[in-house]
Amino acid sequence: IRAPMMGVFYRFPEPGQPPYVEVDSKVSEDGTLCLLEIMKLFTPVSAGVKGTVRKIVPENAELVEFDQILFLVEPD
Repeated sequence: IRAPMMGVFYRFPEPGQPPYVEVDSKVSEDGTLCLLEIMKLFTPVSAGVKGTVRKIVPENAELVEFDQILFLVEPD
């Protein structure tokens, strides 16, 4: 799964909340994996594929670039 835009990568919906997904989490096409924030606008990123998260590439609160790999997902 690649970043659809540049922004700050957040794994959690809010501070103190559990992350959207962990490694080995099952995801659906429309399931939210993370948020990207730019200028206080938070954009959810969905999987677009049904499968299993195998790797989460950026660290939480890391700035990511457009088209940067965010997650490695093994399709079902």
